[in-house]
Amino acid sequence: MSTALSPRDGAGVRRGAGLPKWSLWAVAAGSVVVAVGIGLVAGLTSHVQWGLIAALLFVLGTYGVAARVEGRRQAKDRVATALVWVAFLLALIPLVSLVWTTVSRGVKVLDGYFLSHSMGLVADSEPGGGIYHAILGSLEQVGLATAIGAPIGVLTAIYLVEYGRGRLALAVTFFVDVMTGIPSIVAGLFILSLMLILDLQPFGFAGSLALAILMMPVVVRSTEEMLKLVPNELREASLALGIPKWRTILKVVLPTSLGGITTGVMLAVARIAGETAPVLLLVFGNPFINANPFEGAQASLPLYIYQQYAQSAGAGAAYDRAWAASLTLIAFVMILNLVARGIARWKAPTTGR
Repeated sequence: MSTALSPRDGAGVRRGAGLPKWSLWAVAAGSVVVAVGIGLVAGLTSHVQWGLIAALLFVLGTYGVAARVEGRRQAKDRVATALVWVAFLLALIPLVSLVWTTVSRGVKVLDGYFLSHSMGLVADSEPGGGIYHAILGSLEQVGLATAIGAPIGVLTAIYLVEYGRGRLALAVTFFVDVMTGIPSIVAGLFILSLMLILDLQPFGFAGSLALAILMMPVVVRSTEEMLKLVPNELREASLALGIPKWRTILKVVLPTSLGGITTGVMLAVARIAGETAPVLLLVFGNPFINANPFEGAQASLPLYIYQQYAQSAGAGAAYDRAWAASLTLIAFVMILNLVARGIARWKAPTTGR
């Protein structure tokens, strides 16, 4: 079998030659050094500009070195891999910067006292106070929204996958798609209009209703995709044994897709946990502890962050409390995502559970 190289591979390429593993790291290090030199000579003060120059030099350097040693065809593959890594790093930089900034500024006042006390009579300009009332309000509001939105979303997805036929199913799918793109402020205004008609004052459950509206289309879409992944052979085998369709769904389809459904619900909860606009309209905020979501104004973590930052003017005790509350909210969302991943792995079909 002939192993002659194509003319497109370039002249001077050694047959069977390959780049050592450290070569790309050397190209990356050289690109960074050259980019820093160019930035200093050109007077570029932004590190972002230095990084973009280094990324461009890394891609060009990878192609040049690979084309010289391995040929143009392999060099194109190397460039594609380099572009993927560059895109990954560019996406990672803002995330790392956000987490680092939040942690470095949020740990200043984040302690046991901050987590176990409310603002009470503490003025926004004074040190002290905490976020216990906001944590309690967020947990109650998000919990009630989940209790409303998750069952409706799951049942809607079951209807669309298992029973949905004809115009009604098309209409439901259309409205689910429309609801997916509804801004959060619109959901808040919808509930606010009902409150004005019924002459109701702000209370926590009103915020839960708006959050449930935002949650339902996410649950429907994620659950629908998980149910579609269940093999039809499982359904047919159950029906062939004379088991009713509803019992097949309850005992076969849902347990098989339970991991994915739970993951979708958790992600939907994480999505609504940071919503501020509906809570600002409907819950109104409260510096004191209110454990009853069905009566009186309540606080929540997103609303607390907004109010503290609005009163801080970029400095002072309120500014530190806003960052500490932001760190708490990020930790809450991270825990939800970790729980979702754990449940998905635990209930994955490959585990044999």
